[in-house]
Amino acid sequence: MPGSWLVRSGGAGLPDTGSPAARQDGEDPARAVLLGLDADASGPGGLDELERLAETDGVAVVGRITRPQDAPDPATYLGAGEVDRLADLVRDRDAAMVIADGELSPDQARNLEDRIGARVVDRVALILDIFAQHARSREGRAQVELAQLAYELPRLRGQGTARATGEQRLETQLRHLRRRMALLRRQVADTGRRRQRSRFGRRRSRVPSVALTGYTNAGKSALLNRLTGADVPVGEALFATVDPTLRRTRLPDDRTVTVTDTVGLVRRLPHELVDAFRPTLEEVVDADLVLHVVDASAPDAAAQVATVRGVLGELGVQGHPELLALNKVDAAPPECLAALRRAHPGAVPVSARTGEGLDELRAAIAARLPRG
Repeated sequence: MPGSWLVRSGGAGLPDTGSPAARQDGEDPARAVLLGLDADASGPGGLDELERLAETDGVAVVGRITRPQDAPDPATYLGAGEVDRLADLVRDRDAAMVIADGELSPDQARNLEDRIGARVVDRVALILDIFAQHARSREGRAQVELAQLAYELPRLRGQGTARATGEQRLETQLRHLRRRMALLRRQVADTGRRRQRSRFGRRRSRVPSVALTGYTNAGKSALLNRLTGADVPVGEALFATVDPTLRRTRLPDDRTVTVTDTVGLVRRLPHELVDAFRPTLEEVVDADLVLHVVDASAPDAAAQVATVRGVLGELGVQGHPELLALNKVDAAPPECLAALRRAHPGAVPVSARTGEGLDELRAAIAARLPRG
């Protein structure tokens, strides 16, 4: 899968194009143990979400281990007393990889690898790898690669002293990364300027804009297809859609609007991705209405709403008109749906799969969109 770089030997270095599960066709997927702190596991999904991320990346999860502490150990993330337990679990389950539900420092990753004898990656690298697999457009691939290199650069710097890499070779690699990042930044900036000109053009034409946002796998792309007749591929995997899609549709009041599907969000979205995807996410910043799609069937739907609003706040999306679409009502437990409706009185129940509530959603969009 192009751009994949999760499982490399040595811990740090330049991205390559190997499979995320480090396997050849026909071989079993890489086996991994999940690692987290209790504090990490308290957010939406916790280690369940990390397992879904791993499965999306083609990795088989064969075990979990958590440590009841609020802050990671600076040397090994887990703490010396738990590392042996982790090593035993890795050996017993024949795991080739450990995935930490947090961002590891280069020293933490190296120390863990030396102690347990298995590849160690963190949540950030896992998410970046998934984005690399799902980006299809030139714009999306440039944004993801820029995020990967921003993540990789400090780890490559640390490789020189920790792994006895030749100083001259290290400097050559660093210069290569910096030149590549400068080129990618120019490409992303050019794309951002084109997007901005396009938005200005739509505003001059008095075409209102709606931006779809929401937690990953909330069903944004499926809802876009229902609202506009688009044929965007839809999948159950996390971050199935990375590249933005813009379509037009007509509302019940006869107004034509643009509807833009943006990248799904997740708790602790890597800041490298937020920075690289800022030109794309600005579609939400500049929208006349934010259509916040919620997976009403998710047991942690309320926490997902809070997570998405937190990320949007970081982007400057504050005070924008927002409409919540409670998607997947055909699969949502009635008591959970009722609790969401009580918490969000203006939300519209809808099912992108069955079409239930589509007319009500269109009417609500028309009512929330400012005129003039």
